[in-house]
Amino acid sequence: MPGQTIIDGEVVVVHEGRTNFSELQAELAAGRQDRLVFYAFDLLWRDGDLRRRPQIERKQLLLDLLGENDIEFPVLFSERLVGDGQKMFEHAVKLNWEGIISKRANAPYRSERTENWLKIKTIQRGKFPVVGFVKDPSGVAALYLGKQEGKELRYMGKVGTGWSHTVSSQIRKQLDTVVSPKSKLTRPVRKPKATWVEPKFFADVEYRDITSEGLLRASSFKGLFRDDKS
Repeated sequence: MPGQTIIDGEVVVVHEGRTNFSELQAELAAGRQDRLVFYAFDLLWRDGDLRRRPQIERKQLLLDLLGENDIEFPVLFSERLVGDGQKMFEHAVKLNWEGIISKRANAPYRSERTENWLKIKTIQRGKFPVVGFVKDPSGVAALYLGKQEGKELRYMGKVGTGWSHTVSSQIRKQLDTVVSPKSKLTRPVRKPKATWVEPKFFADVEYRDITSEGLLRASSFKGLFRDDKS
């Protein structure tokens, strides 16, 4: 590519039709590059500073640059979509995307986050049977969660935020009534600090994603239910 160019973009791994942060972590940790894709979404410099130009103009210059130099996969041009932001966000939720990014078309480039540059993350929510907990002096420090898949009860990770001191104490009192001498998971996991329970209670949990290991990522507790009923 002749001259000097600075492109703003992001390296991702596409897994099951969408970008997946956990898969990216796994690839980088293993030192692999075969699945890495670079999404190019802005052009900051091409033989001169372009940052003061409108975003829509920089976007077209980027597309021209990639086309002129026959840049192909694994570099991809991030298309600009125009439409109702709320509908786009609802569509992103249905597809289990991480979220949407909105940029003002006539704005110059700014490296810091401004009102012209918005990242809106989607939040997923589900109910998971509580299979164990970690004690603290007056309540719980964390809940271990599972997921029923046919006849199997699979481990889904833990949640350790989202409750007050009072709620933590209430959770502990409820779970103390269903303590089990051993794990009810089909494939037990080693958790030395766990107090195992019968999966009679369900935790209502918000989370960002499910990792490549099948565990909840960035989870937060919202409520506890008995037999899936409030």
